[in-house]
Amino acid sequence: MAADYPNIDIAPFIDHSLLLPTTTPEQVEQWCEEAYRFNFATVCIQPCYVRQAVELLHNKNPKVCTVIGFPTGSTTSAVKFYEAQEALENGASELDVMINLGWLKAGKTEEVHREIATICEVAGQCVKVILETSLLTDPEKRIAAELAMDAGAAFLKTSTGWNGGATVADVQMLKEIAKDRVGIKASGGIRTHNDALDLIMAGATRLGTSRGIDLLRQRNHVEKEKSE
Repeated sequence: MAADYPNIDIAPFIDHSLLLPTTTPEQVEQWCEEAYRFNFATVCIQPCYVRQAVELLHNKNPKVCTVIGFPTGSTTSAVKFYEAQEALENGASELDVMINLGWLKAGKTEEVHREIATICEVAGQCVKVILETSLLTDPEKRIAAELAMDAGAAFLKTSTGWNGGATVADVQMLKEIAKDRVGIKASGGIRTHNDALDLIMAGATRLGTSRGIDLLRQRNHVEKEKSE
């Protein structure tokens, strides 16, 4: 598919993600340097590293993104609220919040909405709501997306990357539901530059990946082959 696409610089779409449980401060420093060097949208790290990343990226373009209720979404609302507030106090600019999938599947839509809305109100800025589309039916995806948008989300995010990744079909569905009211973040399983282009053309306005640099190298390799 991507061979027919226009030339797109994917770097500004990328949330340079480092969310492994084994992440070290040295790796966070490396990711921040890379986010700045390659002009990525954000560096996305675990909450315990927000303050470090904010200090490293002070007065630089990439924003600091962190995750809330990650990766299961099943911590209590009070814990999520505190986690979000602390992340903001430490300087995070964007929050990727995992919804409570059990509540959603049980039909507890008011609880799901209230939790997201409270975090959006506390944040007062960019909140991306993680839907974990691989674990939802199409009707559940639609319900979750509508709840997130009504609650004030700035983005609908496909996945944590821990239970499958983004698909073109899911991005297309979310774009159709969103009708350009919010952004779409495709996350997880983006292994090639063509994958990235396919998702962008399907409607993704942000890409969550730990492979951003490799994707750019693939692009450069292809461009070099074309010029030879």
